[in-house]
Amino acid sequence: MSVAARTEPDPRADAARLTVVPQKRYGIWVGTIFALLLAAMIFRAFASNPAFAWGTAVDYLLHPSIMRGLGNTLVLTVLIMVAAIIIGTIVAVMRVSPSPVLRAFASAYVWFFRGVPALIQLIFWFNLSLLVREVSLTLPFVGTLASVKTNDFMTPFFSAVVALSLCEAGYMAEIIRAGIKSVPSGQAEAASALGMPYRMILKRITLPQAMRFVVPPTGNEAINLLKMTSLVTFIAVDDLFYSAQSIYARTFETIPLLIVVAFWYLAVVSIMSVGQHFLERYFGRSDKRTESITMQVLRNAFGMRRGGAAA
Repeated sequence: MSVAARTEPDPRADAARLTVVPQKRYGIWVGTIFALLLAAMIFRAFASNPAFAWGTAVDYLLHPSIMRGLGNTLVLTVLIMVAAIIIGTIVAVMRVSPSPVLRAFASAYVWFFRGVPALIQLIFWFNLSLLVREVSLTLPFVGTLASVKTNDFMTPFFSAVVALSLCEAGYMAEIIRAGIKSVPSGQAEAASALGMPYRMILKRITLPQAMRFVVPPTGNEAINLLKMTSLVTFIAVDDLFYSAQSIYARTFETIPLLIVVAFWYLAVVSIMSVGQHFLERYFGRSDKRTESITMQVLRNAFGMRRGGAAA
């Protein structure tokens, strides 16, 4: 009586007999062809339509009025963003403060300045002299030390800085508060147990770690603010858009001037996007681990350098 030998199936032989059929992705091909056709149609429409007057747009690209307006737009963006970050940080710290009064005040600030449109705030601050004729510094038993009319210092440029700074600070406060909340609370509790004051906890522990969560949305807000500065045209601030308007109001070359404005906005936004990329990479460098935590512990325990030699 013979016992038949039992043979195990060979997976490689079974795989060799299979026929590999590539997956048919008709949807991707159709979408790609449609996108290319649409891009070609848009390019042809822009290139062949004489109403765009590309030659005129190129001539105005470096016009002195355009360059002056671009400079004012950049100065406005920097001043407003710096002020908004400072005010927003203060409001965000108040929102996470143990004091219920500070939390309520900060919440009311965010509610108001995020709820009222920026254009309304801009026009309100520009017309502040209708409410306050002059600002005076008065001391008891001394009298008025200084007095200045509101119209003398609430210029269109200063009104734009004040209005948009307060408006943008409401958004920055929420961004910074979210970054603070993203830091594990156990670290702050441990530092508090060791006797570190709340101010030092924020300065040395919470805010530095919150930066990696704050920088990306802050970059987006800066780009959005650059475009939002075009609202200052309504109060006659000589920004990029106002300069273009002043030109095409005389020459009636509206489309070429709008192309120039769009070009410079796109150029500045592209530069800001590159800067945002490097900032995000800098503050997110802690995410790039070259070795596991276990290997770090073992290397530190045995006093070994990264190359493997003893310290």
